[in-house]
Amino acid sequence: MIAKTFLTILFSAALLSCTGQNTATNTIATPIHIQRFDKELFDFINSGDTMQQQELKQTYLQMLDVLGKGILNLQTPDDPNFFPKLLSFYSEPTLKELYKDAITQYDTVSDIEEGLTEGFAYLHTNFPTMQIPAVYMHISGLNQNVLVGDSLLSISIDKYMGKDYPLYQDFFYNFQLQKMQRSNIVPDYLAGWLMSEYPFVGKDNVLLDRMIYEGKIKYLLSQALPNLAPADLLGYTEQNLEWCQKHEESIWKAMIERKHLYTPDHMTTSMYFEDSPSTYLTNEAPGNLGSWIGWQIINKYMKETGSTPEALMQNNDAQSILEASKYKP
Repeated sequence: MIAKTFLTILFSAALLSCTGQNTATNTIATPIHIQRFDKELFDFINSGDTMQQQELKQTYLQMLDVLGKGILNLQTPDDPNFFPKLLSFYSEPTLKELYKDAITQYDTVSDIEEGLTEGFAYLHTNFPTMQIPAVYMHISGLNQNVLVGDSLLSISIDKYMGKDYPLYQDFFYNFQLQKMQRSNIVPDYLAGWLMSEYPFVGKDNVLLDRMIYEGKIKYLLSQALPNLAPADLLGYTEQNLEWCQKHEESIWKAMIERKHLYTPDHMTTSMYFEDSPSTYLTNEAPGNLGSWIGWQIINKYMKETGSTPEALMQNNDAQSILEASKYKP
């Protein structure tokens, strides 16, 4: 039986930014290397050795700080209760077994490093002043899957164990499992960093604003990772993607006729970005239709205007982007 504390699982594509501006000084001249904080923390959890505790602080002080704030609600690794609480959290039997399975499955990550190298090369070329972060991996207990701090980017690999992983079956729906695979790691890393560099500045309860922002992120990811299947980028099956392509006109028409595009209604807007099936339209529709339509608008906008990626991200006028795109599916 899974302990009660572990049952309080949060599943989201949440992004935690623990500080303001990023100040990384890495360059893209060398390949991206993932620092395996997850493995070294696991060694400490198994040993409880206070000497390792000091070594962790010396080597991974910022990562411990971000992890503590983002997952454990702890303010600083200098707090005398920090490491006892850290040990207590990760010693929960089911979480510890998940941790072990995760670092076993992700013992080698050269494919992920290659994908990140390709993706950040694109970002560095098109956003010359963008900082390139130090990249880490962590385990969150199926909680915060992307952590961002000054010069730091980390992802929780226990959220990407594959849709057939036994523990997932009791907690997640199939539409959620579609995003919990190895192929989602690189785009989620890049999306986390892009969202920290270019945070959403529109009206959160207005569908058009949200669609344009999500569409920008999806567009940049598709350009940075050209070999990534569009379905994987959206967390869709191929059947989901085909349905959207076939019904693009009717989706757009429904948004307009129901006056959802501009009406500032948080509940209505949010349902266009949920992963659950879009039953408010039809039982066959997949979730996250707002991101899908937003991506199509941005694709059209870039073709019509010849805008650069950097200019695209600096343009926060969603209405002008829609008009310039001449989007009429």
